[in-house]
Amino acid sequence: MAAKTKVARLESELERARGEANWSKAFELATQLSNRSPGFETLTKFLMGEKQLEEYSAVSKTDDQSIAKAKEDLSEVENHLKEAIKGFHLRPELKKEAQLLLAKAYFVMAEYKKTLDCLGDLGLDTLSVQNVSTRMLKIIAEAFAIKGMCLEKLPPPTATTPLKQQEHNERIVGYYEKAGDLAIVHLQEMDKGLTQAVPSSSGSYSGSWSSTSQNGIGTILETALQKSPILYISQGKLNRGIGAFRELLTAVESRSTQSMRMTLARQLAEVLLRGVCDKTYMPPENVTGRKKLGENTLEPRRYVGSSRFRPQQRDEECLLLLIIAESLASKAAVLERSPEVQETKEHSFHNACAVYDLLTIVLVKKMQYLQLSQSLERALKFSFDEFHVWYQFALSLICAEKYPRALLVLEECAKIDPKNPLVPLMSARLCLDYMHTVDEGIEHAKQAANMGVQSYAARGHVALGIGYALKGNEVKLQTTRQELQRKALAAFNKAHLIDKNDHLALFHMALQEAILRQIPEALKHVQQALQLQTDHLHSLHLLALLLSAQKRDEEALDMINAALQEYPEDFSLLFTKSKLEEVCGSVEKALSTCKRLMLLWRDMFESTTESEQRGTGLLDRLTTDRRSLAQIQLSELSDRDSGRGSVHESMAASRVEQALSEVASSMNSSLMPKIGLHQSWTLQAQIWVHLGELYLGMDRVAEANACVTEAASILPMSHQVAYMKGKVYVHKKQYKEAKMCFESAISISPTHIKSLIGLGKLLAGQRHYTMAEKMLKDAVSIDPTSHQAWQELGKVLEAVGQFETASECLMTAVNLESASPVVPFSVIPRTFH
Repeated sequence: MAAKTKVARLESELERARGEANWSKAFELATQLSNRSPGFETLTKFLMGEKQLEEYSAVSKTDDQSIAKAKEDLSEVENHLKEAIKGFHLRPELKKEAQLLLAKAYFVMAEYKKTLDCLGDLGLDTLSVQNVSTRMLKIIAEAFAIKGMCLEKLPPPTATTPLKQQEHNERIVGYYEKAGDLAIVHLQEMDKGLTQAVPSSSGSYSGSWSSTSQNGIGTILETALQKSPILYISQGKLNRGIGAFRELLTAVESRSTQSMRMTLARQLAEVLLRGVCDKTYMPPENVTGRKKLGENTLEPRRYVGSSRFRPQQRDEECLLLLIIAESLASKAAVLERSPEVQETKEHSFHNACAVYDLLTIVLVKKMQYLQLSQSLERALKFSFDEFHVWYQFALSLICAEKYPRALLVLEECAKIDPKNPLVPLMSARLCLDYMHTVDEGIEHAKQAANMGVQSYAARGHVALGIGYALKGNEVKLQTTRQELQRKALAAFNKAHLIDKNDHLALFHMALQEAILRQIPEALKHVQQALQLQTDHLHSLHLLALLLSAQKRDEEALDMINAALQEYPEDFSLLFTKSKLEEVCGSVEKALSTCKRLMLLWRDMFESTTESEQRGTGLLDRLTTDRRSLAQIQLSELSDRDSGRGSVHESMAASRVEQALSEVASSMNSSLMPKIGLHQSWTLQAQIWVHLGELYLGMDRVAEANACVTEAASILPMSHQVAYMKGKVYVHKKQYKEAKMCFESAISISPTHIKSLIGLGKLLAGQRHYTMAEKMLKDAVSIDPTSHQAWQELGKVLEAVGQFETASECLMTAVNLESASPVVPFSVIPRTFH
């Protein structure tokens, strides 16, 4: 009795070892059984064949050389399994397992006809899967997968009709689906630790043995799980394919299915992104999954319940799938750096990278850059030296306006790939366009220019020229400024020599020549730039300003109107159009353009600011934001008539205005603070200021005053608003109040040219010539191209008796005025696009 108990215990341990794929232990237990009873010798041969087959198939490949080697290596396995089939006549369950394993051996040897004959003799289609061990469940699942693969690899029957071909294809998919269902049930049972699958009345399974197997299901079943939805899609049955993916993903998860779930989630997200549009998308509850073929299968346990989240939009489902895949990819990442796991590490990285690329597509479409940067940051732990992930992380940080950190990440990118010219070029753009650290941007631009790659070297010199030009705007010393301007022009010229087809080099060269008042040369180069890129916005705008500098105002207005046909929502073009219409004598048309500006602002920004006041979610605000269509540049939101246009100084003034406005609104309840994006409100205030100037030019002081009051309610401490208040007071002959307004504007923005000229002119009118001279000399020093500043300085010097110097100043003013555009050239931003 004790001996029988010992044998039963060994048999139980043997089945457990087989279920765990612990072949060495299984073979050892079989040897012990064979020693105790000669009747177990066949079992030993069976286990020897099973062990050799499973270990070989786990590492085997499918190329011709491997197949030839498999036929040689698996001949012994074939003999062992054939002997086991003959010897298991008294144990039918083990005989079935041996025959199924023999079919698998034939499949590994690419003997597909023999495989199908072997499975046909066994009657696989009618083989019962109820109450079988987990090991047998996996073997049967593999058999269904193998049968489907064999039918797919062998040529279909000759002279087949389209209907029969369709039935043949559905039969193949059906085998894959059965294999997938059984494989998931097997994994769920292994996760629960059962040796036998005993369904209860509720369809669930119960047991007491805890499995420790982490071996997964193998490549055959992994392939089968992914095959059925892919075959549906390849046959044109997109909805059935999507339904098959969804059914697989709703199965209750086990520890061994995480890698498979990640792959399926990524594949379904890719199918939805590539093959389904928003209008044809059907939510999960409305899509019919696969067609069931027969009852010879077990249904996996699935997640059920009314509390489950069901996406209603395509992007919602894609995002959900990719977040799940990203979480699983992060968990499955290999962090070791030893050579032994290098291949596994590369495999896990490429799987994760595919997920992150798709996640980038979805989140960028929704403008969720911060969420994307957080996801990519999690990927860095297993992407230490992977340039692609680090560079994507840097770009996401730039889009999320995390500029200092983005620059640090770009520095890491440069260490990973020091020969990539994109990195220093992007760093230069980041420094010059966003962070306004000009010296650092110049250094990065030099690196890009010296890389040696022709197209990137040209753009490197463009960036270098932009850096020199911006630095020239910030320096006070005239000789230093002129030297930097010459360097900028030389850099743009070098960029053009390197790449004569780069319109951007020609545009910046023309802009720099225009600022230096070399109008004919600038006109020539901007026309060349437009020949290369006919729809370049800033070149079109520059051409219009150059025509106005030649006093061809009607032609300039025609050019602006033509540009507005291409860019009807560009604020800067509309501002210039209004100014040209005023110069051409069509003041009513200029007022109409201002009305168009206000309506455009309302269409673009009112919904955004209202949603912020209501506390609407970030996704709703961002997906309806049309600010990119307006192509607003920071310099365009600063004073358009400052002449010099230093981005650094305009940003500083903007920040001072914002801070002072907030303080003023908190101290005075009558000044209603405007909640929302500061730049959008600054733009609206600028429209009111421009409208006030038009009314003031028409001597309609009351309307001008109303416009200034409206602007002041938006930005109560803006230097532009303070300047306009001063102009209104001058028209009212209230000089004391006007002087206070001009002084307030200068205290907020010391480089505001118009306020300096206005104060200087006012002081001269009050015979305070010394102070007036100082103000106007400051204005000339800040912007030597301002003919108004030179003219007023000449008048002051004439009043104090310095006639020779006054004459020179007035002649300079005349020369500058003859080449001055309707608005300063500085309204055109120095951009990289």
